[in-house]
Amino acid sequence: MNIRKAVITAAGQSQRTLPLQTLVDRDGQTKSALMILLEEALHAGVEEIGLVIGPGDRDAFRAAAGGHAKRLHFIEQSEPLGYGHAVLCAQAFTQEEPFLLLVGDHLYVAKGPKACARQLVEIAAAESCSVSAVQATHESKLPYYGAVGARRLQGQAGLYQVDQVIEKPTPTIAEQKLIVPGLRAGHYLCFFGMHVLTPSVMSLLEAMMRQADGGVHLSNALAQTAELERYLAAELAGRRYDIGVPYGLLTAQLALALNGQDRAEVLANLVELLAQS
Repeated sequence: MNIRKAVITAAGQSQRTLPLQTLVDRDGQTKSALMILLEEALHAGVEEIGLVIGPGDRDAFRAAAGGHAKRLHFIEQSEPLGYGHAVLCAQAFTQEEPFLLLVGDHLYVAKGPKACARQLVEIAAAESCSVSAVQATHESKLPYYGAVGARRLQGQAGLYQVDQVIEKPTPTIAEQKLIVPGLRAGHYLCFFGMHVLTPSVMSLLEAMMRQADGGVHLSNALAQTAELERYLAAELAGRRYDIGVPYGLLTAQLALALNGQDRAEVLANLVELLAQS
């Protein structure tokens, strides 16, 4: 499976300004969150990137993309009809190809030289099916994420066959339906904000939009995918950082700094700051 295209969604009302925020990356360079995310996708080997934005946001995102703007295809979501609809807006761009999907309010820090998106693309290419990245997440964070119920694949560390997908489950529902043997108590496999999806997912979203009175969730299409075809979840060597939650941007900046070339200096500054507080 050859994955040439990526889609990044950044049209949600609570999401539109987050990719425009400025951080210092692991190499000590000041960049927008969007530029860091674009480089994540490009390191995965994609050739074209579709950016789903709200009306009137094109100029701001083009400026934030810097030198990568020439690789972007801007796609407007004209109405706020949900995340699933935002993904579906990119259907003409992805056509009948598998694609890497990223959310615009997450940043990723890999535990090694290979970017998280690169890890996921390689898994999806080897398995020839849709694969969602997941991270073991404490139940207190369930209101922020979709989660999966899954079975570990024998002989393949960190890889799971997905049986169920539930959008933002309550702890009670998660305990009843999403327990994964081997995870710590109170932890569930929640979405990482990164997927490789086959064209069939777009077809499911299209059918759901025709029947929906309002917006649609991507999680609902992924739940149907789990029923209809092989669909996997993968734990990657890295962490996601949601910059849209309280202190999320600060946490992401610390994670980038502590995993970068200036780690010693950042640690020294943190120690000094803690000593003064």
